[in-house]
Amino acid sequence: MSKKPTVTRKKLPEFDKYYHYRESVQSPDADAAFLEDIYHRARGRKPTVFREDFCGTFANCCAWVKRSSKNRAFGLDLDPEPINYGKANYLTQLSTEQQKRVNIELKNVLGRNLPKADVICALNFSYFIFKERQVLKSYFAACRKSLNSAGVFVIDAFGGPKCQEANEEVSENGDPPFDYFWDQDSFDPLTHEAIFHIHFKRKGEKKRLNVFTYDWRMWTLPELRDLLLEVGFSRVEYLWEGTNADGEGDGDFQAVEKGEECDAWVAYLAAYA
Repeated sequence: MSKKPTVTRKKLPEFDKYYHYRESVQSPDADAAFLEDIYHRARGRKPTVFREDFCGTFANCCAWVKRSSKNRAFGLDLDPEPINYGKANYLTQLSTEQQKRVNIELKNVLGRNLPKADVICALNFSYFIFKERQVLKSYFAACRKSLNSAGVFVIDAFGGPKCQEANEEVSENGDPPFDYFWDQDSFDPLTHEAIFHIHFKRKGEKKRLNVFTYDWRMWTLPELRDLLLEVGFSRVEYLWEGTNADGEGDGDFQAVEKGEECDAWVAYLAAYA
């Protein structure tokens, strides 16, 4: 009887949660271009100074300085772990000259003496950690104070009926591909507080549960707009995503005065100094 040949399985590299997160939910180069375009459309010139609040691995800061030799970026976060990851994996990919134009600080976004900028952003719903109206208002006021005279503050938000119930979505990302799970664990209709988890599964491995967990208040668009105007922004635009021929989002966000009925949506708000 012949012996079966030994099958050698290719070992996957060590699991890297920040790599999997970036491949699933971030597009730093596209985000930097989008933020620059918002400012340019409103002010007729390109911005140069950028601040990324809740910056994590500060991938957007790195993408920003690559766009122009005039660009500078500031990143603020309280967690040293993603910052150290960004320094080891993203900052090192920049030239020495570009690195000098990236400034990352372990600092509270509610603090004083924050870096001033032409564009400030809080993306991936990071500010949803502020559950009390007065706290969120204080954050928006701090951003208004930090903006340069013609500055723009940009945030994103999401919602829709599907986001007001427990559910889980899965998508395939990366190369080699892996499964990304966005798990809404709970939603409280009285407070709009919700718990979310991100899971990952690589081929041939068990599902990695709760790699990231978020305890948020899901703020509505009119609530956010009202707060931004209250703290002194001159105007606030809703940026709503268009649809393609199949009825799916086309990635093109334009200023609108009316939204569309959707089971789930993602939108941006641009607040102008």
